[in-house]
Amino acid sequence: MQRVWAALYPPGTRADVNEAPFQTIGEMTAAAAQSYGDKTAFTTILPNGFSGSLTFKDVHHLSDAFAAYLRKELKLKSGDRVALQVPNTLVYPIAAFGILKAGCVLVNVNPLYTGPEMAKQLGDAKPQALIIINMFADKLTRALVDYAVPHIVLSEAADFFPSRARFIARFVQRFIKRQIPHCPVAATDFSAAIAKGEAHLQKGTDVAAYAKDIDAHALALLQYTGGTTGVAKGAMLSHRNILMNMAQSLEMVGIDIAKGEEVILSVLPLYHIFAFTINFLGFFWLGAENVLIPNPRPLTNLRKAFSMRKITWLTGVNTLFNGLTNSKWFVKNPPRHLKRVIAGGMALQTAVAERWRDVTGVGVIEGYGLTETSPVVTFNPFDRPVAGSIGLPIPSTDIRCVDDQEKEVAGGEVGELCVKGPQVMQGYWQKPDETVKVLKDGWLHTGDMATVDAQGYVRIVDRKKDMILHSGFNIYPNEVEDCLARHPQIIEAAVIGVPDGASGEAVKAFIVRRDESLTVQKVRDFCKENLTAYKVPKFVEFRDSLPKSNVGKILRKDLR
Repeated sequence: MQRVWAALYPPGTRADVNEAPFQTIGEMTAAAAQSYGDKTAFTTILPNGFSGSLTFKDVHHLSDAFAAYLRKELKLKSGDRVALQVPNTLVYPIAAFGILKAGCVLVNVNPLYTGPEMAKQLGDAKPQALIIINMFADKLTRALVDYAVPHIVLSEAADFFPSRARFIARFVQRFIKRQIPHCPVAATDFSAAIAKGEAHLQKGTDVAAYAKDIDAHALALLQYTGGTTGVAKGAMLSHRNILMNMAQSLEMVGIDIAKGEEVILSVLPLYHIFAFTINFLGFFWLGAENVLIPNPRPLTNLRKAFSMRKITWLTGVNTLFNGLTNSKWFVKNPPRHLKRVIAGGMALQTAVAERWRDVTGVGVIEGYGLTETSPVVTFNPFDRPVAGSIGLPIPSTDIRCVDDQEKEVAGGEVGELCVKGPQVMQGYWQKPDETVKVLKDGWLHTGDMATVDAQGYVRIVDRKKDMILHSGFNIYPNEVEDCLARHPQIIEAAVIGVPDGASGEAVKAFIVRRDESLTVQKVRDFCKENLTAYKVPKFVEFRDSLPKSNVGKILRKDLR
């Protein structure tokens, strides 16, 4: 396939990235530690300003210790799954790198999951160990009913903080806020696990030898997703999938990154695939300081991080940018050192992007990806972004749009976006029937409806399953939501289709408004001025808030 879009890549960008920079993620960790040594790699900042940091050398050594603990103490083998259920704390990089160095498979689990949700994922992945933050230990009673994970390790929010800050944080959580429940099962403290692993290192355990059991195509992550069919399943991502996607992405943006000098704010959770590949791995490789936010809600939890660090890079989703530009404290004192801001995960609304630029002076560059693609597929070049577009396919990536008969549609026409490249997953864990639905002749069917112009810029119209069919007309919720976002009295909005007799479906809008002076009629009148009649919401419901995922993406399925 001719990649016409390669002509628009930034100067010096290769059209093909043929080889991953490392065989395994563990090798990358060691190389970064060798390059950046005593420089700060990760800093966790709590809402009260308490913080703790680890250097690149610290992360490498402590993750070696955890790898030794898994192999020597727990007797895990290469290929065993290990679940990690912690927010953005200093434990995350140590545990994640340690799991991968041990030759094990990392299973990221959302800390906000309920016990039954945990039970489903743990029952499917069947990990040999689970590292979980102690704040949610009470969920284990329900989570382990169907599958009893053999080994439980408990972490704390302030692990690896200076002793005084850790003592105060622990005291406040345990005795004042009473946020630490009783753990109903036998468990090992994370610090004790590190100490046991350290003892094995002192005896001469060679952690690097564990990598001899694995190669670039070995499974690295089971990354769970609703995928394109709505059924939770584990996308199987190899070391090569992830490292190639990291290299592909940085090929597009690396020219703008000063190695060893950047400070990236990780508001998105590292257990989410975008933050994992770009924030966690990519910026670690490039020697950046990664500022970790354990809980971004409410958004005032970010305030200390912005004031304590000179943030140069930020990644997020539309709702984050919308929320910050609607926060008086942020608008009054926006970050002064921002160089680049990247959006993904959901459609970036034009009104939000414009408001962000007005407040910060820095534009938001939009990209696109999926869990099944490790995740990045497209990205807007910094020197020639196209508003409303998710950009160009990144190096070594092919795309096409097809109709329901698998035939490629003409340029500019709407079709389902399909992707081929080294970042595409191996398949879904133990779900061959689900795999064949989306992987056909090496092409991943994304479930997203898109157009591709003559230059290669891609525009996502909407999710295929979210499209509204009204009297034979296709209505895409993103378009209606983008219109609603421009109304000055609307904070945020979501649109779905609801049954409507002979017409098939009608548009229903859920709206969070600034004040009660905004009425249903005013909403509909505004839409009539900007949309074709059949796209105007027939039903409008005002709400105090909208349901969101762990990364802040509005959940239309919950509204349905």
